[in-house]
Amino acid sequence: MVTEPTAIGADDADDAIHKPPPWAPITLAAFAALVICTNVAAGFWARLVDTDPELLLLLSSRNRYLALTLAAGVPIGFYVLIGFLRIGAAFGVCHMIGRAYGDTAVGWFRKYLGVTDETIATFNRGFGRFEWIIIPFFAGSNIVAALSGVHRTPARRLVVLLAVGIAARLALIWWLARTFEDQLVSFLEWLQRYQWWAVGISIGIVVLVNLRNVRRGS
Repeated sequence: MVTEPTAIGADDADDAIHKPPPWAPITLAAFAALVICTNVAAGFWARLVDTDPELLLLLSSRNRYLALTLAAGVPIGFYVLIGFLRIGAAFGVCHMIGRAYGDTAVGWFRKYLGVTDETIATFNRGFGRFEWIIIPFFAGSNIVAALSGVHRTPARRLVVLLAVGIAARLALIWWLARTFEDQLVSFLEWLQRYQWWAVGISIGIVVLVNLRNVRRGS
């Protein structure tokens, strides 16, 4: 599913001044729904890539799923449409969380998802001047999306930069999938023989990762 006005180092008084708007909880509900979709994809990707690759892309458009679903035969039109919608939805939700909750959202990403202070500081430093590079290059990053909300990137500029970034990512993955098509197809053929083993292992990894995140946040 990703993430969060000053960014780093704001004092408690600044946080107290910032009050989330009435629609703020909707962004958290949307983010929770995206996280659930991502976890389902992470647990059942080995099955879905064979039985319903389009659904896998809808649940999560991470790079590995983009490449595997192309090898599985997803038409290029669906690949582009679903990829744009899914990546754009995740970025948009995290952007709105950043707008709604400001530095508090950044703290959530640091606490629950293990984003380091150094990573946040790197992205935050000079974001306003270099967003035209950062947003397209990191179109799939939750923290970049949230920081674009914290810095209140104008909607029109955000849409253009995000569209460029998503288009470049989809084109790169398509090229890589074409270049390594034989290897990807061979992997999918192997996966069919051990599909349920892969599902079981994937579900176990999802559970462990989520337990780690809960412990980190507690």
